[in-house]
Amino acid sequence: MSELGPVLVAATAAAALGAAMPALLARVPDPEPDPDPEPDLEPDLGADSEPTGPAYPTFGELAARPGLPLVLAVLSGALGALVGWYAGWSWPLAWLTVLVPLGTTLGYVDWRTYLLPTRMIYPGYLVVALLMLVAAVADDAWADLRRAGLAALLALFLYWLPWRISSSWMGFGDVRLSGLLGGVLGWAGWAETALGLYLPFLLGGVVAGGLMLLRLLPRGAHPLGPFMFVGTLLGLLLGPSVLPGLAG
Repeated sequence: MSELGPVLVAATAAAALGAAMPALLARVPDPEPDPDPEPDLEPDLGADSEPTGPAYPTFGELAARPGLPLVLAVLSGALGALVGWYAGWSWPLAWLTVLVPLGTTLGYVDWRTYLLPTRMIYPGYLVVALLMLVAAVADDAWADLRRAGLAALLALFLYWLPWRISSSWMGFGDVRLSGLLGGVLGWAGWAETALGLYLPFLLGGVVAGGLMLLRLLPRGAHPLGPFMFVGTLLGLLLGPSVLPGLAG
């Protein structure tokens, strides 16, 4: 029962939070349109022409999708059970249980809109940082906390750099999210951090490339957020095995 306990707790809590996420998403304001688009980037449309490009749903429309609370609850519950098995009765169980429903919701939003709402990312930083601080005080885990902070800064730089080089390839929402996921990986270890930061680019390139070939994604752009969460989870689970030289 001691091994099953954290699995059941994480699965139940993550499912409950996942079911509540659409209500939270519905309260997130949509981003303001660019008031001053650059003229040379705007196509010259005739009077009878229709604007090109996809029309993305609003956050409210996404939140109102029928059955979304159940879908997020089921997916979050399943992933919660996985992180409960991984973390056991340890402090990471707390922030991973919070991160799972947040990740499933942000992944869904990013996939549909190519946007990662700042008002959902920054509260995630606050919750995870507070829980890590409590863990450091309770277990004298200051080395883990320092490593988490360094990994968060490293992740922010590694995602900021390609965004700075070409913002058309990566959105700044991905940069904002990277620090949160980097901190979670850093608490676990450097092997987890290295693999978890590398996999999103690999998975994003391979999976998105295949979807583009199948014409399920438009060419030239794809959401990175879902792959960032998948990469983080795989980094936590597989990091020490794949990169044993960095483990410990």
